[in-house]
Amino acid sequence: MKAQSQASQPPPTHGDKILVEATWNDFSSRFMLMEGIEKCPIPMFVIDREHVITNWNLALANLTGLASDEMVGTRNHWRGAYGSERPTLADLIVDGTLEQELDTYYHGKYRRSSLLKNGVEVSDFFPELGDDGRWLFFTAAPLRDPAGHVVGCIETIQDQTHSRQAEAALRESKDLLRQIVDGSSIPTFVIDREHRVTHWNRACETVTALAAADVVGTRDQWRAFYISERPVMADLILNSALESNIDQFYHGKFHPSQLIAGAFEAEDFFQHLGENGRWLFFTAAPLFDADENLIGVIETLQDITEKKLVEQALRESEEKYRTMSITDALTSLFNSRHFYDQIGIETTRARRYGRTLSLLLFDLDNFKKINDTYGHLEGDQVLAAVAGVIKNNLRSMDTAYRYGGEEFTLLLPETGIAPAVNLADRLRQSIADTPMTTSSGAVIAVTVSIGVAEYVAGEIVENFVRRADDGVYEAKRRGKNRVVAIALE
Repeated sequence: MKAQSQASQPPPTHGDKILVEATWNDFSSRFMLMEGIEKCPIPMFVIDREHVITNWNLALANLTGLASDEMVGTRNHWRGAYGSERPTLADLIVDGTLEQELDTYYHGKYRRSSLLKNGVEVSDFFPELGDDGRWLFFTAAPLRDPAGHVVGCIETIQDQTHSRQAEAALRESKDLLRQIVDGSSIPTFVIDREHRVTHWNRACETVTALAAADVVGTRDQWRAFYISERPVMADLILNSALESNIDQFYHGKFHPSQLIAGAFEAEDFFQHLGENGRWLFFTAAPLFDADENLIGVIETLQDITEKKLVEQALRESEEKYRTMSITDALTSLFNSRHFYDQIGIETTRARRYGRTLSLLLFDLDNFKKINDTYGHLEGDQVLAAVAGVIKNNLRSMDTAYRYGGEEFTLLLPETGIAPAVNLADRLRQSIADTPMTTSSGAVIAVTVSIGVAEYVAGEIVENFVRRADDGVYEAKRRGKNRVVAIALE
């Protein structure tokens, strides 16, 4: 273990100064000094100008294991700290030691006292004390007679072993945390209780493009994720781990961790990360000291952008195949399979809420002749063109389907029989007025026969469709290119 730095050495106690300023030659003062030394809980001893011990108090006896009666009157005060005879700090003070001599014995371990005139303070490790050695902080100051002559020295000693061990444990803990954080491949940063960044590992540098040197020691952790200052998850946990506070910034994106008490997890998109933004999954967890005091927060990040892109591609693929499964490839209208799914939904809704629902079913007139004259490819182009006319005439609430072959059907929610017939007639006329041109330039006149039916509550779907289909046959029987509505008998 290294010696404590001069800057961290504790100052002498006020009691030390009072004892040092006592007048040595005055009997009452000497008596008070002796009584004060003996009863003081701080280990201390006094030597005279001949380096003979005049006082060795009980606290020092307990620390060193050397009793007062075997030490007072001797020059063996070195035995309290060293394995062989050598000058103590008190000896050097009595001799009026120069700086060079102090440095010889206590190099890098001493400083002049800021409280005691001509006093010197030292922090050092003494391996001979106790089972494992002890860290001591000691102060020595001269004792003077009324004329100002040095007549002795008083040295006070404080056992710093436990505080040193605690400091060492803290350093080891911090070093271990640093090694864990820095050595982790998971982007990680740590903030202390003042919201200052204490750790920002290489992985975190990589994902955020923000160097540790630019953020450690600052409160600028937000810069890695946001364009303007705002709390990150770690800040919110440090302020208060209330879900309401976190919800203010991560609404719908976070949840408490199931693994770590007091921790929260979240997913969010950070548009300022990288060229196109990045998706991150992040966890922030509180850090506590031995007394369960909150001293900081550790936050880990995972770049889940690729995972999100794969999920998005999968959703798009699923949507594509779902659309393909319900869409007719030639006309891009819904297919008959989807028609029967939707008519079941719409008839249930109409029956439950007492709403109107109508159905149009129509068939291209003389379509076989078109195929026979111009071929099936040209016939397919006619069907696609008719589908285009249908789309242009649809209301937002309506849906159109290729029912099969040259047959089409429309579901018209919230529509009674009269407006359904009107819409059907407009559609019939629009198809008749739209010229269909073949690839060879021939113009084909296309007409349709349309059957209309309004749903009646309690009617089975098959009967509802059959009535519209009967309307188609009746329109064809009456000469084609017309609309016929069939009511429930």
